[in-house]
Amino acid sequence: MSTVLRVELRDRIAVLTLDRPERLNSVGSRTVALLTRALDDLRDNDDVRALVVTGSGRAFSAGADLGEIESFTTPWQFRAFVERLTDAFALLEEFPKPSVAAVHGFAFGGGLELALACDLRVAEHGTRLGLPEMKLGVLPGAGGTQRLPRLIPPGIAKQMILTGEPIDAERAHALGLVNELAEPGAGLAAAETLARTLAAGAPLALAAGKRLVDHGLGMHLEAAISYERETVAVLFATEDRAEGLKAFRERRPGAFRGE
Repeated sequence: MSTVLRVELRDRIAVLTLDRPERLNSVGSRTVALLTRALDDLRDNDDVRALVVTGSGRAFSAGADLGEIESFTTPWQFRAFVERLTDAFALLEEFPKPSVAAVHGFAFGGGLELALACDLRVAEHGTRLGLPEMKLGVLPGAGGTQRLPRLIPPGIAKQMILTGEPIDAERAHALGLVNELAEPGAGLAAAETLARTLAAGAPLALAAGKRLVDHGLGMHLEAAISYERETVAVLFATEDRAEGLKAFRERRPGAFRGE
């Protein structure tokens, strides 16, 4: 695609790598355009069952491209830039296949917002995660103020947002922001292992599971449980459900086809 974003297919996993190490993988309009295109291409690729998002070099991402932001002369230009980021991250969050962020070094600002849009996060020991926008006189604008307090206690999220101070991977793991910790240099391998575990599941059930959690959080509990009940009833009629039961009885992995 481009050296700004590399896409590699590895055994039912698509690895999307921010590849701008000389700029600490800062996220600009070109990166967002390529990410959007990649997600569109991978959505209907039946050979891909899960995504891993990572960064090259010594960091996951330093955040939004400050060079591009400094070229703006009006609030409307900045708003349009933020909207491009927000739309791309929403596509990732709503992608029907599960995603894992492999975070190392640091994930700041828009970089952390990108990781927050993934379903799961693996971080190497020593990684720092933060939203430093307050120190620049602004606030996170690509989902940070909304996704972070849905993953960790709101008081801790407010502290991170209002002080701009980062937390380390170990505390992020204790708070539930990070799902798994990995040794330095082993984060991508750990994320790929987790993604392959996800990819072994039934595609229709994976997509439905994502929807149930994400949408159910915004619903009244009674309505959410009703939504759950109707969803699993539909899944009961799929060929993958029959294959899953047969595989369980035969003590073998299911050969799911997304049907």
